Amino acid sequence: MNIFIDTEFTDFIKPQLISMGLVAASGEEFYAEVPFLEISCSTFVKEVVIPLLGKQHGAVCSKDELRERLITWLELVRPRNEALEICFYFQTDWDLFANALGGSIPIWCQARLIGREINELLRYDFHKRNQLPEHHALYDARAIRYAFRERPPVIF
Repeated sequence: MNIFIDTEFTDFIKPQLISMGLVAASGEEFYAEVPFLEISCSTFVKEVVIPLLGKQHGAVCSKDELRERLITWLELVRPRNEALEICFYFQTDWDLFANALGGSIPIWCQARLIGREINELLRYDFHKRNQLPEHHALYDARAIRYAFRERPPVIF
């Protein structure tokens, strides 16, 4: 099953996790926000991302608690004995996911870069139609799920 992920982070130079959103192909959702130093944030993050935080009840947790919550959620949504494909749009999302798990990624979680399989017009339409701002990890994960268009395998 595909799990679509998006993260928000402090900056591109030394990214530190701020929030993480995951949406399963079956519709289940996960969202968490972790403590971060605002001084480490880029101007863009301070102006656009931070104002969107703190609006989801129960989302704030420690980094240790994030690991436990994340593993529990992944186990709950995982179909019996099936692998999960963690579908990411941007490499940093996968890196921060792996870091959130302490580098111990379950064998049944496989990385999948899907940047070329996202219809950007659909992603934009999702935000506009649902009146949800971009750069919120859960909203962006929903938009990525909506805009994902799997390409058929290339046969030579």
